[in-house]
Amino acid sequence: MPLELQNLTGGYTTLPIVQDINLSLQTGEWLSLVGANGSGKSTLLKLLSRILTPQQGTVLLDGKAIHSQPPNIVAQKLAFLPQQQIVPVGLTVRQLVSLGRTPHQPWWQWELKAEDWLKVETAIQKTQLQKLSDRLVEQLSGGERQRAFLALALAQEPKVLLLDEPTTFLDINYQLQLLELLKELNEHQELTIVTVLHELNLAARYSSRIALLKQGKIWEVGTPEEVMTPNAIAQVFGVDSVIIQTPVGLQVCAISAI
Repeated sequence: MPLELQNLTGGYTTLPIVQDINLSLQTGEWLSLVGANGSGKSTLLKLLSRILTPQQGTVLLDGKAIHSQPPNIVAQKLAFLPQQQIVPVGLTVRQLVSLGRTPHQPWWQWELKAEDWLKVETAIQKTQLQKLSDRLVEQLSGGERQRAFLALALAQEPKVLLLDEPTTFLDINYQLQLLELLKELNEHQELTIVTVLHELNLAARYSSRIALLKQGKIWEVGTPEEVMTPNAIAQVFGVDSVIIQTPVGLQVCAISAI
């Protein structure tokens, strides 16, 4: 199992935001964390990415606790794409993506080797950024920037990719482009993905499993068909809904607030 959470509890102070989370992911699985605002989704993702230190419990990556390993070792297997990225001034797309090779370099080595540049170009190709590779990152549109930072993450060659609301601020066209790209990486390269998504229908469409969070705890976890039920949505989101079968799988139609 590439990622396993054991009795995980943590937050931003001594007061825990998420509590007693037990969860494991299989290789090539796509898990989406969904829940109401304040349910602990982003906090949980920050615990998985080492941004936050657990108050209790462990996050195991390939059987080893990530918080007791050097950051560069963890970054060789796990990449994190935050909700909002700091856009570097004066860096081209290719230069940005090349930073993804930093975890694989000795501290004394400044220049990338030929094989590292090959991995950078591969990440650029996967994200379809060849025509933009010499453009400055600050000149890109929102969707193009998301792809550039995704290419940076892919250049790390991670086994596990964490994404915090990757479709925020993107129009529906860019949302689908990004998620279809992630789906291709997930299916063809067995990249394990964990996303925080606000949009229930996108989570249902693309995820292998969904974890419903409520007040810092996992309410239910399972396939979209198992957990996206009117009762579960009422309990977690306080909304009456009906489930509709569509050509892209089940979708949730919200009726009214409870």
